Order: sequence, then C-alpha cells, then structure tokens
Amino acid sequence: MTITAAADGSALGNPGPAGWAWYVDDSRWAAGGWKHATNNQGELMAVLDLFRSTAHLDEDLLVLCDSQYVINSVTKWMPGWKKKGWRKGDGKPVLNLDLLKEIDAALIGRRYRFEWVKGHANHPLNEAADARARAVAEAFRRGSVVPSGPGWAGAGGVVVTGTGFKPRSAPLAPLNAPTSTPAGHPELFALDDESHDDARTHAVLLSLDSEEFTRLTRRANDRGVTVEQLLRDLI
Repeated sequence: MTITAAADGSALGNPGPAGWAWYVDDSRWAAGGWKHATNNQGELMAVLDLFRSTAHLDEDLLVLCDSQYVINSVTKWMPGWKKKGWRKGDGKPVLNLDLLKEIDAALIGRRYRFEWVKGHANHPLNEAADARARAVAEAFRRGSVVPSGPGWAGAGGVVVTGTGFKPRSAPLAPLNAPTSTPAGHPELFALDDESHDDARTHAVLLSLDSEEFTRLTRRANDRGVTVEQLLRDLI
C-alpha cells in the first residue's frame, strides 16, 4: 500500500508570517508555522513533518510537492552537498541546512518517492495542503488560533533535544526540532546516558498519545512558538 500525501508551504511577504501543511485526507493532515519564515522553509518543514508523522508505518510514501526546490534538494542535490560538507558547488553554505539535515535523517530506512505537481492548478490534494498552510500563515499574521489539524493517529510521541529551530531568512542555526516517534514507547520520560555532562546536548524522550500531542501542538501554535520552546518555558 502507498500513502499519497501533498506537502506545501506558504509565506506572506516571503519572509513573513509562514505556514506549512501536509494533507492525505480530512482525517489525516497537519499544519503549523512561525511568525517569520520563508516559503522554502515552510515547504521543507511540511515534508519533514510528513515523514516524522508516518515514521511508525511500514508503507511506501508518495509525496506530492509543487516545489522544485524541495524535490531537487532531497532527490538530487543532498548527496553532493553532504560530500562537500553541506556546501554548494560554489563553496557557499547550503541554505536551510538545519531542515535539510533533519529531512536527511528522517529518510533513513523509508520507501518514498516525490512527484511534482503544478501549484494552484486544482489538484485536490495540493490545493488542500496549500489552503491549510496559508490558513496558518494568515493566523500568525492576525494573531489568531493556528489550525494544526488532527495529525496522524499513532504518531503520538515527541523527542525534544537540546537546540531549537527559529526560522529566518538567513541560514539557520543547528536544528533539532520535535520529532514524531511511534506511540507506545516503553519510556514515559528518559534522559540520555550523557546527561551528566553539561557540555553535551541532552535528549529527552516524552511519550504522548495522539490527543495529548494535539493539545501540546495547539498550545505551542497559540503562543507562536515551537513545541520544544513551549516545553523549555516550563523549565
């Protein structure tokens, strides 16, 4: 069986209030965004969250995307960038490096392919993802509640690591954003074995069911922060 999903991003002003979304059907979609980011960051984040949200499934994934930048980055350019130390052919750093590295990690062991679809051409899945991504961008512009969607049942875990993603138009700082993991993980709360060393990044695993994860995501969106930042504010 193949899961077919559209992934899209939207930025008002580019950069500006931005949203991302992936869509399979009305019961399986997710969206999020930031107060200030680029369209490409939204496009990449939609793909990243789609892979994370389906990580617990052993099925092929077909990603419909209207961004040639995203498709080429993932399917053509990344191997060469990695060999050059994540630099382009002209020696300049790769933009959106943080998101690209996270996508690269999320692809490991997955069966997938990308298919380009023309944007704003009445493709039903693409239009649904685009509408949701834009709705998030509009919500951040107005300061209203962000429509985050139901997500994917069973993808209820979240991994929080030591650095955060703060989108901006310049190359990003290192990203370790919240990651979806299979539900039912045996640890309710776990620190890595290196947690005694203050010089290291410490990973914390928090297992949530789908309802808890949805509530947490909505609270983060309401405040205009990432899930990680919301949890950090509690420390």
